[in-house]
Amino acid sequence: MAKKFVIIPDSFKGTLSSIEVCDIIESEILKIFNDAIIKKIPVADGGEGSVDAFLEGLKGNKVFVEVNNPFFQKMTSFYGLIDNGETAVIEMAACAGLPLVGNQKDPRITTTYGVGELILHAIDQGVKKVILGIGGSSTNDGGCGFAAALGVKFYDEKGEIFIPTGGTLHNVHRIDKSNLNPSLKKIELITMCDIDNPLFGKEGAAYVFGPQKGADPNMVEFLDQGLKHLALIVHQSLGIDDPDFKGAGAAGGLGYGAKIFANSKIQMGIETVLDAMQFDELAKDADYIITGEGQMDFQSLRGKVAIGVSRRAKNTKAKVIAVVGSLKGNKEDYLKEGISDIVVTNYLNLTFDELKPRAKEDMEYTVRLFLQSL
Repeated sequence: MAKKFVIIPDSFKGTLSSIEVCDIIESEILKIFNDAIIKKIPVADGGEGSVDAFLEGLKGNKVFVEVNNPFFQKMTSFYGLIDNGETAVIEMAACAGLPLVGNQKDPRITTTYGVGELILHAIDQGVKKVILGIGGSSTNDGGCGFAAALGVKFYDEKGEIFIPTGGTLHNVHRIDKSNLNPSLKKIELITMCDIDNPLFGKEGAAYVFGPQKGADPNMVEFLDQGLKHLALIVHQSLGIDDPDFKGAGAAGGLGYGAKIFANSKIQMGIETVLDAMQFDELAKDADYIITGEGQMDFQSLRGKVAIGVSRRAKNTKAKVIAVVGSLKGNKEDYLKEGISDIVVTNYLNLTFDELKPRAKEDMEYTVRLFLQSL
């Protein structure tokens, strides 16, 4: 009887995309089990490539639309439509991502305004749910640009309306949500977020992620104070005092803005993907579930892809195989979570620079060896 495999890996950052990993593993399976039934579910972490991963797994459509880029300039961006057009998948990186700013990194002036525009366009198409991935941002505006596009009004001390960026958050004097687009109440908004940083402070958005967006130590402190000021005005204007929830500091505070201004649910990325892909239904009669990620370590136990998959698969008969670039920590800790076997592709313990050009061949070789043992 034909074996059923569900392939559901994360990307191996810097070497292989999740779609490439799926294709490599599928190819090796078919060499040994030529009548295998295979379902591929590439996973993305909410950053660049998330829309393509969802569309690959669920065969939807990509929609192109003109919105504002990180510098308030017009650009052609995109999002995905799945579930027969009822769900939109949006990656904020498509209009506010770090690659879009090139050598002009400056989180004082970049905006998430385009993200809100993408959501409005999707709502106009009649979607009932929006899945928002917020990895890879160039911004530090606390989600204010996003909120402004959706109808939230920000006033300065003179009573004039403006769109705050990371560098002007300290000018926010009052916030008014009364003009928030009413269509938002008719949809479910889910924000994919796998980090638990608060909005501000030493573990917050500016201190942890600001440097990679171009902030020097002085700018980091300035940006952090701006986020703290924003939280104060949110408390005064909206009566909400919650800057420390898990994910508030994601994407320069877009995690905060999505929940505070648009009432978004913040959810682990892998849980969002598993739900959207109807994983429980797919996995119930699978013989093998092959998942994976670039490095399995203590952070994996917090719910990254491989462990998230193994936990959801515990009620199935399937054996869960984790294909990982490298393995750190105690192997037994991962096996306790429902993983049956771990395949390490960097079996020669090469450096990243040595590994990168041969990552595909090493994965093919190690996966083939393992499959031959089944």
